[in-house]
Amino acid sequence: METIRVLHTNDLHSHFEHFPKIKRYLHQAQNDKTVDQVLTFDAGDFMDRSHPLSDATEGQANIQLMNEFNYDAITIGNNEGISNSHQVLEKLFDHADFPVVLANLREEDESMPAWCSQSKILTTKKGTRIALIGLTAAYPMTYGPNHWHIKMLKNTMDDLLPKIEGQYDALIMLTHIGLRMDRWLAKTYSQIDLIVGGHSHDLIPNGEKVNNTWITQTGKWGNYVGDIHIEVDDEHHFKKIVPTTVPTASMPAEKNDEKIIQAYLDKGREILESEKVAHLPAKFADDKDIAIEASLDAISDYAGVDLAMLSSGLFITPFKSGILTKYDLQKALPHPMHVVRTTLKGIDLWRLVMEIEKNRHYLDKFPLQGMSFRGKIFGQVYYKGIKVDNRHRIVYVNGKEIDPEKEYKIATLDHYVLIPFFPTLSIVGDNEFLFPQFLREVVGDYLAKTYPVDKK
Repeated sequence: METIRVLHTNDLHSHFEHFPKIKRYLHQAQNDKTVDQVLTFDAGDFMDRSHPLSDATEGQANIQLMNEFNYDAITIGNNEGISNSHQVLEKLFDHADFPVVLANLREEDESMPAWCSQSKILTTKKGTRIALIGLTAAYPMTYGPNHWHIKMLKNTMDDLLPKIEGQYDALIMLTHIGLRMDRWLAKTYSQIDLIVGGHSHDLIPNGEKVNNTWITQTGKWGNYVGDIHIEVDDEHHFKKIVPTTVPTASMPAEKNDEKIIQAYLDKGREILESEKVAHLPAKFADDKDIAIEASLDAISDYAGVDLAMLSSGLFITPFKSGILTKYDLQKALPHPMHVVRTTLKGIDLWRLVMEIEKNRHYLDKFPLQGMSFRGKIFGQVYYKGIKVDNRHRIVYVNGKEIDPEKEYKIATLDHYVLIPFFPTLSIVGDNEFLFPQFLREVVGDYLAKTYPVDKK
């Protein structure tokens, strides 16, 4: 008989305000003498570049803090895999004290990335062999342009499971694929004993059992920590699994917590404020419309097209006149979004514009979450190069009525392809995702070129 305690987190998203409490809870649990073994895992999206410190250090601050959590293994989420450039991800784990398991990501030459392994076998003090397999959400449209080859889940599992057959007594999956796909895994692969999941931000307070597999997930942002009790029989098989979740709000605070949390923000701000981007003229002072117009110019220039669209809700704050720093840009545009160059026939561009105009009033105050959005509401759509006569339903492109048969290229965002309000983009758009820079980097580079800082 053996008892194992599994601690787990997912979708922390750089919510460092919870880290002091989580760290103390994990350390106390990791010293639990009432069980034979304590294991600690994370299921991805631990970093989010909307936090100044994550952005300023390209995630290295996250790695340093996670080292203090004493993880036994983690997998990555889309925020690590897509919001970072290929180069940044290659170096992200250089100083990690924990292994990364990730079975469905490859370099472009099909080799395994040097910073991860498909699986790992952990052997407990009492000899139970636990296989760990990591999976992340398979997004070919965005991993491909970032010079990664993402593998589909079924192909990955069907290839890997026979290779490790007989090498383990129990199988734990670390997944960043969402609850719906976790349920599919549980139904499809009876070998799986436990899924430590993430991505869909579902809180499953006491786990969910699908066939013989337990699925766990702790919501988002470190609001909860997962804590699972496992009983292992004498043949080293998991006999009983009891998942629980512990609200971080219920964990005791200490007097220095707020000081530590503020220090994370201050350090990130200090680094970003030291990097000057542009010297903006007086017209930018607290004028969000001017910021949007400049950003439309930026993304159209980056995509090499003369049409563009952006929504006002992306702009959390306007830009300011005078010196604009990376911190100012990070505050204004915290979203890890990428520019997309979309090619549409004229009739389809007309339809896209009609979708936007139809939904305009509804989206103006629409509260939006997920899909890389870090704001509050969607807001109004602004165009570059497009005018609309709503009364007669006529669309003009660069001053001329749209040609139904002509092809047009427009700079959009991956966000607009993902949201359900403009289906034309995802259904008939030829969408080219542009990497590695994301939105605020594109805007920052354009402003730096247009309004350079006086080096004197």
